[in-house]
This record gives sequence, C-alpha cells and structure tokens, in this order.
Amino acid sequence: MAANYEAELDFAVETAWIAGQLTLEFFRLGVDPELKSDRTPVTEADRGAEELIRSRIAEAFPGDVVVGEEFGTSDRSANAEGAERHWYVDPIDGTRSFVRGVPLYGILIGLEVDGRVEVGVAHFPGIGETVAAASGHGCTLNGEPAQVRETSSMAEGYVSFGDPGLFVDDRHRKAWRRMMDNTAYRVGWSDAYGHALVATGRLELMVDPKMSAWDCGPFPVILREAGGYFGDWDGNETIHGDRAFSTTRRLLPEALELLGG
Repeated sequence: MAANYEAELDFAVETAWIAGQLTLEFFRLGVDPELKSDRTPVTEADRGAEELIRSRIAEAFPGDVVVGEEFGTSDRSANAEGAERHWYVDPIDGTRSFVRGVPLYGILIGLEVDGRVEVGVAHFPGIGETVAAASGHGCTLNGEPAQVRETSSMAEGYVSFGDPGLFVDDRHRKAWRRMMDNTAYRVGWSDAYGHALVATGRLELMVDPKMSAWDCGPFPVILREAGGYFGDWDGNETIHGDRAFSTTRRLLPEALELLGG
C-alpha cells in the first residue's frame, strides 16, 4: 500500500508559511548580507528561518534528518547517510533578490524518502503564492489545482534561467545558444520561482546551470504531480545533480535536445 503523505504536506505548507512570515519582518528593511565562503550572500533572515524550520521538523518528525543550506545536515552523530527520510530546506532561495527588495524569493521544503522526493512546498511570501504537492495528492497553487501548460512545441515556449553568467563551459554555452534560437520568449525569472512557474502553466522551461539539493528540494514531486518533469540535464529525476531544469512531459524530449542531454 502506497504511503499517504497528507500529514507531511500539511505540515510543510504551514511551516513554510510561518517561516515566510519571519522573512517578511526583514524584507525591504535594508538587511545587510554577509558573504559565505562560496561568495554567496546570507542574512539574519536566512538563518532565523532555517532555525525555525529545523526546530519544527525536529518536534514533529524527530527521527528524520534535515539538510539545510545554512546549517548543513542534522544529527551528524547518527548515520545520517542511511536515514530513510531527509528534509531538504532552503530558508530563502534567492537571497540576492531578497536583499534588493525583489519579492520573488522563496522558502523551499522537500521531503525525500528512500531517494525519491514525496512532498514539496515552495512558498513565495513576497507575492503570496504557495505551490505544494505530495505524491498522489496533485499539485496546487494557493490550494487550487495546478498543472503544466500543454504547449505543443518548444518553439512556442517561454523559457527562464538562472544567472546567465553561469553558462560558462562549452556544454552550457551551446545549450544557451540553442535555447535562444529555438524558443518564443526568454526571460530571467530566476531562482525557485521559475520552476514554480513551469508547474503552474506560466512557463514551458526553466533552466539552472548550477544547483544544490536544497535549491530544488520540493520540485521533483511538484512537477511530477503537475504533469511535468524536474531533474538533471540528462533526464534523471533528481535533486542531486549539479544542474537542473523543469519542463512539461510533452516537451521533455525537445528540452533534452536543446540542453544537449
């Protein structure tokens, strides 16, 4: 009998909303970011939101492992690698947007069970949108059913992307050129929001040339339940590749060809 993840889904939606309220206390207030060792920014809001999410997971699901962008993997003294359930958390995906007052940042929470993401929530507090899904429960936008757009060809498609400066190696440059030449419209609605737009039928393709697991924790199940695909550039549904994209199932073969997969 398939597992029912309704309780985890409700928990993740509520937790993302609460964490989002915390971030809004800092939003547009001129928060000064610090630079981490990888030269990416972090703020007091990032750390506070992740601590809140971690504490709620620890209370509700004490046997689960949490993997977060700011504080790493929980329960290092135990066999975290062998744990069945991992929560992947990005407290503010799009910190650069956040510190500049751009409202497209997101709170991301995904539950991976035995290597498959089964629950996912992407909450965008600055614009009041929550995209959520659990296996067998469909995908929703603010509680209403959501699905990908049934565009027949990538030539009619809208494509978004992360930082174009990351399309640096030969494969990335060639993929960039093919995307520019073979889609109808190109726009930089980057970070997590682009993947949410694919799942809710507002884009056909979102491409990230650099990705960590916490950057995309909720999206395999969100896209799967919306009738789409999230995974690496070679067609594997995963959050553990170093680059990723979202698209519709109908356009997946064409998208893989554009990306050189």
